[in-house]
Amino acid sequence: MTPQPVDLLVVGAGPAGAAAAVHAARAGLDTLVVDRAAFPRDKCCGDGLTAMALRELERIGFSPEAAPSWQTVAAATVRSPSGREQTFPLPADGAYAAVARRTHLDAALVELARAAGARVADGCGLAGAAVADGGRTVTAAVEGLGAVTARWVVGADGMWSPLRKALGCDSPGYRGEWHAFRQYFRNVGPEATESMFVWFEADLLPAYAWSFPLPGGRANVGFGIRRDGRRRVGDMGRIWSDLLARPHLRRVLGPGAEPESPHRSWPIPARIGRVRITGPRTLFAGDAAAATDPMTGEGIGQALLTGRLAAEAVIAAAGGGNGNGDPGVAAAYERSVRRELAADDRLARALAAVLARPLTARAGLRAAGATDWTRRNFARWMFEDYPRAALATPRRWRAGLFSAPGAFGGLTLEPRAPDAPDP
Repeated sequence: MTPQPVDLLVVGAGPAGAAAAVHAARAGLDTLVVDRAAFPRDKCCGDGLTAMALRELERIGFSPEAAPSWQTVAAATVRSPSGREQTFPLPADGAYAAVARRTHLDAALVELARAAGARVADGCGLAGAAVADGGRTVTAAVEGLGAVTARWVVGADGMWSPLRKALGCDSPGYRGEWHAFRQYFRNVGPEATESMFVWFEADLLPAYAWSFPLPGGRANVGFGIRRDGRRRVGDMGRIWSDLLARPHLRRVLGPGAEPESPHRSWPIPARIGRVRITGPRTLFAGDAAAATDPMTGEGIGQALLTGRLAAEAVIAAAGGGNGNGDPGVAAAYERSVRRELAADDRLARALAAVLARPLTARAGLRAAGATDWTRRNFARWMFEDYPRAALATPRRWRAGLFSAPGAFGGLTLEPRAPDAPDP
């Protein structure tokens, strides 16, 4: 059978893959997206969306109305290791933070990719891949489709990327820098429906526990631990039971809160700049590029960003008519990822080390809440409204960097009716 030829094959239809597909298809590239899962599907996640993610979503024309569980967030309440709580309000001139179940968000992004002109074959996993035609293409074996030959490939197939393994670019034994634990609750109290909560528990540092609001009296509640040898992933169930019994968590969740579904856990890769992000005719994005904030574990914004950057590198090469094994595509992508994420990653790692000590964590949070000005600006910085290391990287300065309105033009959504539990 003759392989199907495409300009771009995207392996993985999560946020990174969907973003790459939208940008590429709109630029006129024949784009095919494949994913082993059938959408909608759940993805274990905190469901939080930072301003970085919101701006990337706005850039591709995403409508929050497409995600039934979408909820914008106006403030975050942070508890320090000493028990001091401080609320950090977000500006009211747009969306700076939001929450949406990945079941809904990812399915909406897949439909957006289809609307942009990409072909999406969900339920069709990658069975193998190899460089072909003297290094000018990659031929992939796709379940249900057969052979596909692509001029370029974007690997957005997760931390344990099958594409990486097929192309000999994987890191055997890698298990991520963090591990997170999530459970949905229903019938939560009013505090949990009105604000994000972040608890810096002294025995979890530098990680934290969270409660993120969802419509219909629901919340995404969870915590993370660092894989540093001090705590074992196998202990997370016991830690979770202990956390849920703590009075300040019970107060926020309310007396009627009850689990809506079983808890789930997942690893978080966070080593951008220390992992290979390109392979033969291939650019890795999202979790496949370990593009996660090492301080917060946030990865959706980074996934959308790296997906876009990968597409832009391919689009630039296609526009120049370069159909050969162009090393410039890989180099251009590596430069753009380094420019956008490397300095922020270094700063986040340094700050994670600071947060690992209760004394400095308390001092830092106290300073952030000292005045109205510090509270407003810390909230914008915390939610990645601008690059974390912006002050240290003048090359990224631009007009309105620290004063631009939020995403979606001041969007305000009406409260939604209770949404159905995830399947």
